[in-house]
Amino acid sequence: MVGGGLAGASCAAELRKRGAEGAILLAGREPEPPYERPPLSKEYLRGEADRAAAYVNPPEWYEENGVELLTGRNVMSLDPEAKTAKIQGGEEVAFGQALLATGALVNILRLEGAENEGIHYLRAYGNADAIRADAEAAEHVVLIGGSYIATEVAASLTARGTRCTLVAMEDVALSRTFGADAGRWFQAQLEERGVTFHGGEELEAFEGDGQVRAVVTKSGLTVECDAVVVGAGVRADAMLAQRAGIEVGDGGIVCDSKLRTSAAGIYAAGDCCSYDSVIHGRRIHVEHWDVAMQQGMHAARNMLGAEADYEVVPYFFSDLADWASLEYVGPAVDWDEEIWRGDREAGEFSVWYLKDGRVAGALSVERSEDLAEARRLLADGVDVSAARAQIADPNADLSAIV
Repeated sequence: MVGGGLAGASCAAELRKRGAEGAILLAGREPEPPYERPPLSKEYLRGEADRAAAYVNPPEWYEENGVELLTGRNVMSLDPEAKTAKIQGGEEVAFGQALLATGALVNILRLEGAENEGIHYLRAYGNADAIRADAEAAEHVVLIGGSYIATEVAASLTARGTRCTLVAMEDVALSRTFGADAGRWFQAQLEERGVTFHGGEELEAFEGDGQVRAVVTKSGLTVECDAVVVGAGVRADAMLAQRAGIEVGDGGIVCDSKLRTSAAGIYAAGDCCSYDSVIHGRRIHVEHWDVAMQQGMHAARNMLGAEADYEVVPYFFSDLADWASLEYVGPAVDWDEEIWRGDREAGEFSVWYLKDGRVAGALSVERSEDLAEARRLLADGVDVSAARAQIADPNADLSAIV
């Protein structure tokens, strides 16, 4: 397993669960055992959970189950034909099959003033520790971005008593994924708790004297601050695969519907994987912990001979402190219709995103039961054109839609 995150750990656990008896090596660049990343912007950042709470498996699990865990050790090169990998430090290991679970790299903003202290990116425990430490001493923190990381961190820091401002290219928070109407609902949850939002703003520079003191946008907006957290997205870490001659595309390591790469015996899973989805009818790339876990497990089953297509509808969740929690299935790249179901004023609703009469995605706030039906209809490709009124009726039985 190349990569010490959730996908690799899930693959190793599934292999042992299903009786795999060969040697398993899990090597990753981080110093921690594999862990789930969502708490970094939530419970862990707020100081409500320790590191161990997010571990995929207890540290002792690896030795007990015959999985060699190498933390802080990158795989430096891979030879798909010779079936060998070189580990940081010079060790070369042979393998029969491999999983590439190299994850993603955060997008770094190369702007004037980026060398100032107090500018943070969030990907690992150390980043969360540094953000929390700076926020505790700060009067004002600016978050760059209008999607998951920026909004989640803004909510967590605000809940801890730090004044926060979001500066985003989007006119409305979270609108890229959920549309303007749903985005306005989430944005209102933030603003009602004191978070300031500046939409439609592209960052031009950071100002500071060695320590960041302000952010400046291209429109001329200047927001003074004591620290900055940048949520500018991530990109698949496909460098190892590319150097090894494995096919790589815009979304990451190219895989077929069974999560097989272009190299025999080598699979990919998680944030680095771009796979042919039989459900969506196209190649998709999805970044989320649940997808990493599901793909890691699926790759393990195929390594053991299942030869099955990966047919899981991607699932996401997020929360803004304890103010609002959301779940989502999709992803809907685009849609031509939205159907709202439930009571948005009470914060109990779902939004159904349709494309050509079929479910492309669905968002749920406190209506998880709706999401299960949306997932079924999406997976089956059901034309719901005649069921619009049924979907919009919060009391209707959605299981009757076939």
